Amino acid sequence: MKHMVLHPPAGLDALRLQHCAIPEPGPGQVRVRWHASSLNFHDFCVVTGVLPVASPRVPLSDGAGVVDAVGPGVDDWKVGDRVLSLFFPKWHEGPPRVSHVRQMTGDTIDGCAAQYSVVDAAALTPMPSGWSFAEAATLPCAALTSWRALMSVCRVKPGDRVLVEGTGGMALAALQIAKMAGAEVYATSSSDVKLERLRAIGADHVINYREDPEWGATVARLSGGGVEHVLDSGGRATLAQSIRAAAVGGNVVVIGVLGGVDVQLDLLALIGAQVRLQAIAVGHRREQIEMVRAFERSGVRPVLDRSFALEALAHAFRYQASGRHVGKIIVEIE
Repeated sequence: MKHMVLHPPAGLDALRLQHCAIPEPGPGQVRVRWHASSLNFHDFCVVTGVLPVASPRVPLSDGAGVVDAVGPGVDDWKVGDRVLSLFFPKWHEGPPRVSHVRQMTGDTIDGCAAQYSVVDAAALTPMPSGWSFAEAATLPCAALTSWRALMSVCRVKPGDRVLVEGTGGMALAALQIAKMAGAEVYATSSSDVKLERLRAIGADHVINYREDPEWGATVARLSGGGVEHVLDSGGRATLAQSIRAAAVGGNVVVIGVLGGVDVQLDLLALIGAQVRLQAIAVGHRREQIEMVRAFERSGVRPVLDRSFALEALAHAFRYQASGRHVGKIIVEIE
């Protein structure tokens, strides 16, 4: 079989296509033939060394494929089942614990940039029925992060107002999930062309943050005092404006750090508005199962940008770094 391997000290030039024997599943394990993956900012941080790996690693956290073989003692899966990976394969439900989040697919353990993987039977969930592998591969990291933020943390309900930032995978999934829940959605981007895409996908209000550096105040004004829920994806570059956009008693959930990790907070503004500030990382297996069911019922499909072959993984990451994409970048594994 073929797989892409990242060699320390990392960097896109350290990605190598290699071949090895197809692994066999042991007790409690299944073998999956992966057909598609998608790129996340977390993956980019791994392959570029921002999140260093100490030994050669197969990258990519997202995977959609088919159960190819079943080990002894596995009753939940059969050959031919269409499945998704888990970002945290040991976190099945409940609040996060150290033991749940120590293993991260494509980071601390090998990921899905491979034709075949052997994983624990509990480290998978079903794919949405009727979806392509490319569509399904967008869900395990970006979409699940947005699902947990909106549905588990914020508990969005019809009529709530939600702010999402940018046109990456998490932002677009958040927009779609918020609309599925009946929310009114505000969205930001630095590009008028991308803002029109956001409108087409369902955003009710759009703001160009490059032309309006005080976009948080603009959101607060347009919404009549602030929105109930803000998903902050920029960290240092966006958090102050995200807090400004939130209503009194609102939620600001940090789901990304695209604009940097070192943040200065105006605690008086935070306290004065009684804003609840929380950071999250992806979600657990039970939430992924719930998310898959919700997408199946809604008929909503993810927004896909370009596809690359596994052999062109470095080129896919360079395209990701360019910022030209709207939606998810797919890696086809043939």
